[in-house]
Amino acid sequence: MNNSIGKTVEVAAAVLQRADGSFLLAQRPEGKIWAGYWEFPGGKLEAGETAREALVRELREELGIEVTTAYPWVTRLFTYPHATVRLSFFRVTEWRGELYPHEGQQFSWQIPPQPPLFQSGGVSEIGADFLVGDSQRAVFQSGMPDIEARYSVTPILPANTPILRALELPALYAISNAAELGCEEFMRRLEVRLDEGLRLVQLREKGLAREALQELAQRVVELAHVHGARVLLNGNVTLAQAVGADGVQLTSTQLAQWHERPAVAWCAASCHSLEELQRAEALGCDFALLSPVLPTLSHPGAAHLGWQNFAAIAAKSSIPVYALGGLEWGDMTTAWQHGAHGIALLRKAW
Repeated sequence: MNNSIGKTVEVAAAVLQRADGSFLLAQRPEGKIWAGYWEFPGGKLEAGETAREALVRELREELGIEVTTAYPWVTRLFTYPHATVRLSFFRVTEWRGELYPHEGQQFSWQIPPQPPLFQSGGVSEIGADFLVGDSQRAVFQSGMPDIEARYSVTPILPANTPILRALELPALYAISNAAELGCEEFMRRLEVRLDEGLRLVQLREKGLAREALQELAQRVVELAHVHGARVLLNGNVTLAQAVGADGVQLTSTQLAQWHERPAVAWCAASCHSLEELQRAEALGCDFALLSPVLPTLSHPGAAHLGWQNFAAIAAKSSIPVYALGGLEWGDMTTAWQHGAHGIALLRKAW
């Protein structure tokens, strides 16, 4: 009797990223299971190895490079017909040596697709595709539209497909602050940040009246889409759909109450614990915010996670996690070192 399916195989996988944002895929060579499929390079952990140690060894053996900078990222469990694998992904940003296919595999550098630019009618091309409709609801509840078709190599190993979507997320997630700045000043600063490269924005303005919020949301979405940036609305799926936003940021209260992922392109969740993060994963969210990492101006003296607790929780996540709370621009590398996809900023973003 074959008991391999009941065992979990531990695997370390590398997302090698160049400065231009491109990442490496390798084609599995003949003679291996799933030969011809494209994957992120890596391999099984040997007895006594940590995931990082296995990563360094595998990249040396497979690609002929020495890893110098690698950040822990997400961990995904995937069941194939022959086995269940737990993949510990690392983002490798620096290495020594030239890539060489020691196993005869093919290489391909791929670039994550960018959001389409603004289209007429106040809705981006991608936003229009994701407005609610019964025929599309099932697709976007899974959070996995046809990602593979957006890349130049195929087929891609099934366990790796969700990682392609995660790689579309930038390192900085900016949360609006129109309540303090005023709407006009906020729009001015938003345009400056978009010109500088900001590509992911959350509109969170709970103090605005309904009509004022809708007007601001429409303006933010239109301006962001002109720059190829995505906008998520905090807690308001109906408004997100109405203004053609790219998704919604669920509050922790919504996360506890909802049983289905909303039919939007991108769904994120606000989390404060491992239990909430696991709930976000079960709901099919694409990414999460985990907070507060450090003391904040809005809640001085309140309990916070600290970097070590953040890292312990993020290490168990199968979706990208942004660090939030008391952070500044200069905290990005620290966040990466502790397993974050990036950081979310509110006041410091503007």
